[in-house]
Amino acid sequence: MSETAGQLSSLAASTEAESLMSVLERNRRTFAWKTSGLDEKGLRATTAASAMTLGGLVKHVALVEADWLAVKLAGQEYGAPWDTINFDADPDWEWRTGALDSPEDVYAVWRDAVERSRELVAEVIRERGLDGPASFTWPDGRTPTVRAMLLDMIEEYARHTGHADILRESVDGRVGEGAPENFTV
Repeated sequence: MSETAGQLSSLAASTEAESLMSVLERNRRTFAWKTSGLDEKGLRATTAASAMTLGGLVKHVALVEADWLAVKLAGQEYGAPWDTINFDADPDWEWRTGALDSPEDVYAVWRDAVERSRELVAEVIRERGLDGPASFTWPDGRTPTVRAMLLDMIEEYARHTGHADILRESVDGRVGEGAPENFTV
């Protein structure tokens, strides 16, 4: 059985909400594994074709957690550190500072964002269910469902985990489809 088939087989008897959260958590765990344990040199490394760094990627995904799940899904404020940043003056702040900050600071920003998102998503699912509305409306008047927001977040992690896979292999050769079972976020 392939690694992916084994990971997905556990979803067969799950509720839809449990399945969505399981896939999101698996993507988070794999992303964290691909980007974990690096020193400053590793977090700042780029490939020849891109200025993207793993440190910038970690902070970018933390910002997406805050924007998409805390603000747009749950209707909360951004919170620290996002509420102190002038993105109009520095639109690539997370990418720039992720390549400069210490590994401890980079990882802490992401872990804090994920923990907050986990709590808020659980509350939103309890209160609204998957068919319930998010806390924002698109310019055309449509309001996405909780389900749509979670699916988009899963897609965000899948895309950026692919980026992390390429970058990490160029840093120290780490390869693999998923994080080991004993790897924790």
